[in-house]
Amino acid sequence: MLARLCLIILLALPAPALAWGEYGHKTIAQIAEANISPKAKARMNALFRAEKLIATPDCPLSNIADASVWADCVRRDDVRWGYTAPWHYVNMDICKPFDLKANCPNGNCVGAQVTRNEALLADRKLPAHVRLEALAWLVHTMGDMHQPMHGGDRGDLGGNRVSASYGIVEGRMNLHRLWDTPVAERAITQGDPLVRHYSPGERAPMVAGSVEDWAREAWSIARETAYPTAQHGPACGPALARGERARHDDADIEALIPVVRTQVLRAGLRLGAALERALG
Repeated sequence: MLARLCLIILLALPAPALAWGEYGHKTIAQIAEANISPKAKARMNALFRAEKLIATPDCPLSNIADASVWADCVRRDDVRWGYTAPWHYVNMDICKPFDLKANCPNGNCVGAQVTRNEALLADRKLPAHVRLEALAWLVHTMGDMHQPMHGGDRGDLGGNRVSASYGIVEGRMNLHRLWDTPVAERAITQGDPLVRHYSPGERAPMVAGSVEDWAREAWSIARETAYPTAQHGPACGPALARGERARHDDADIEALIPVVRTQVLRAGLRLGAALERALG
């Protein structure tokens, strides 16, 4: 009862929308770390020695867990990092044909940053601190792009403008945050542990495809699952009226659990494969 009350209080507090929340991002990073070679892990850890050159003392960057949330932390510094805000998402209308390039001007979207930062990380001619920053962006944006509300949109900033409820919990939660935090945390902790070493046979189908394929995958989940569940109707049917909440009962939440678990696992294994390519 006390834990439930604490959850209600926490969800009622205002908070920025951070894809998967801290727990989700760190879980994705842990999955990746558990599935890279000792050589890649050693090379990754060596880059963290350049942390001081990044000069973000309020946002530590000393290990992969730090790296998973560093990009959200530095967003508080609008003067230095404000230009990176579009790197966390790509708003693609679920009621129009999928078109990643049209919605990613000049590479300012999450998928383009996954590709860009893997290339920077792999370039061993670059200074260590440049590669470390690329590592942090890669770890974070790989997680972001797998959050369906960071890809699908109905003119509502990926659900940020849609009030939502999580069971009986309402507070100041919106549809985007519902996917980021309470559903993600329940999904990760429900069932067998997601953080473990996976065999090559288990990893292969998960890591197949391109960044564009993965962006389409997340967008499709927004279109086929997130919005229909929130609206209790067709994805492109009538949108919720202004001020109307997207209500999620226990059955709705339970149906979302396997979807979110799969996306977190995909993100972790794909991140691991990207780190292996860049550092192995």
